[in-house]
Amino acid sequence: MSSDIPEGTSSEPREGTAHVIVLGNEKGGSGKSTTAMHVAVHLVRQGYRVGCLDLDARQGTLRRYIKNRLDYIKANGLTLASPTYAVIERVELESRSESETRENTMLDAFIGEFRTSHDFLIVDTPGSDSTLSRRAIGHADTLLTPMNDSFVDLDILGQVDSDGSRVLRLSHFAEVIWEQRKTRAARGSRAIDWVVMRNRLGTLDSHNNRLMEQALGELSERVGFRIVPGLTERVIYRELFPKGLTLLDLRDIGDQVKLNMSHIAARQEVAQLVTALGFEGDNLVNSPENTGRTAP
Repeated sequence: MSSDIPEGTSSEPREGTAHVIVLGNEKGGSGKSTTAMHVAVHLVRQGYRVGCLDLDARQGTLRRYIKNRLDYIKANGLTLASPTYAVIERVELESRSESETRENTMLDAFIGEFRTSHDFLIVDTPGSDSTLSRRAIGHADTLLTPMNDSFVDLDILGQVDSDGSRVLRLSHFAEVIWEQRKTRAARGSRAIDWVVMRNRLGTLDSHNNRLMEQALGELSERVGFRIVPGLTERVIYRELFPKGLTLLDLRDIGDQVKLNMSHIAARQEVAQLVTALGFEGDNLVNSPENTGRTAP
């Protein structure tokens, strides 16, 4: 397990219980890492102690995003709030079963440590099924599933009939979450709050939008998740990645990126998403308000 702690960040454990947010979707290209980074930066800018864990050791998008951020801050002499991060590297033993056991042990240890030292832990999973991803979902207080607004991506949740009005069967991913929910209930943990966010929504009403809304509503009742609006398709998200920046940072970096109306609208999308997720509430006993810390 490798990690990188921003300069000036204490690594000493402090009292508290981190809220674990897992970004999960077995389909790649849904915007998990972009969403994870924007949520992390939003929370850390509010004064919360935020840790990130990248489980996709091969692709490592979230790890590279944060590393790009730290490099950019150092190169430009900036002061920007940043999350800490770590990566669970893939274990290659002769037995895959033993490898998975070792990876799961590392995951449990990491989450146990960060639950006591951070307010939030954001876990980014690969775009495929794995034992490690399923284990992470079992730790989730909030499971956030970004999905592109299309019937192709809807299959990750379940199959519906041709007009989207009836659920035919649940997906493997939905069944995994059902099993993890049962496991958490058996050990007395609080229920997973499963949230599906509709990414790349069209800006105009359309027949597809209405059918998607109907189909997601049917699946939501059957499977047990709630739906929030996500992020629209904007070039700025891709442009900011090499610098490790988010839309929330643009006013703090001088004239290097000019804010326009599209950027402002996108910033509002991120704020609305975090509000809809409901992280910053009275249930967080170690929020800045309850610990006496001041949000920047």
